[in-house]
Amino acid sequence: MTAEDARQRSLSFGEEAAAYERGRPSYPPEAIDWLLQKDARSVLDLGAGTGKLTVRLVERGLDVVAVDPIPEMLEVLSRSLPDTPALLGSAEEIPLPDDSVDSVLVAQAWHWFDPERAIKEVARVLRPGGRLGLVWNTRDERLGWVKDLGGIVGHEEDPFSRQVTLLAPFVELERQQFEWTSYLTPQALIDLVASRSYCITSPAAVRSKTLDRVRELLATHPALASASGLALPYITVGVRATLA
Repeated sequence: MTAEDARQRSLSFGEEAAAYERGRPSYPPEAIDWLLQKDARSVLDLGAGTGKLTVRLVERGLDVVAVDPIPEMLEVLSRSLPDTPALLGSAEEIPLPDDSVDSVLVAQAWHWFDPERAIKEVARVLRPGGRLGLVWNTRDERLGWVKDLGGIVGHEEDPFSRQVTLLAPFVELERQQFEWTSYLTPQALIDLVASRSYCITSPAAVRSKTLDRVRELLATHPALASASGLALPYITVGVRATLA
């Protein structure tokens, strides 16, 4: 995938912003605890999307600013968090002044950024000693039906966090993972798949076939058939570093 293809794919989420909000999981409190500095008060949620992480930060009483390049995503975020600043911008051009936040968190988005430019911008807006935290949810495919889902939509690995290297001026790079379970409805599982970039950008016939196969899995798998609620296990991986 070329850099331009990746950029276009990263901007595709606006087409399915509502499905993204309905289907995507949140993040476990332990992972957020680990990512944040204990004394952090002001936090930038960079690549905030519809606010899956933002809402968890606001619930903690933090002073949060959300930044995302997709207007449709920020519209959804602002409906649930009307008092939280939601700014159009990118990791390469963050619309905040120098030394303005204690922490920058990036959920499910660092792999879409130009890392060299993003590092410089994050370092600019962070106060000295501030924290950069990255987090990804990946499906835990050790359960039968989750592995079967991966056979339909693509098996989910975690290349992103394993390959991340946060260069100077960041130091003390650490990685951690957290196992947890997200509870969702069958329709939310369909929305989860529909909101993935590979599904959004597929030709209509391919997209329709993929979603039909997910519906068939829901209707026929012994663990899912007739179930009104699903337990979807995740492994959440965090990466953090400190601004020197």
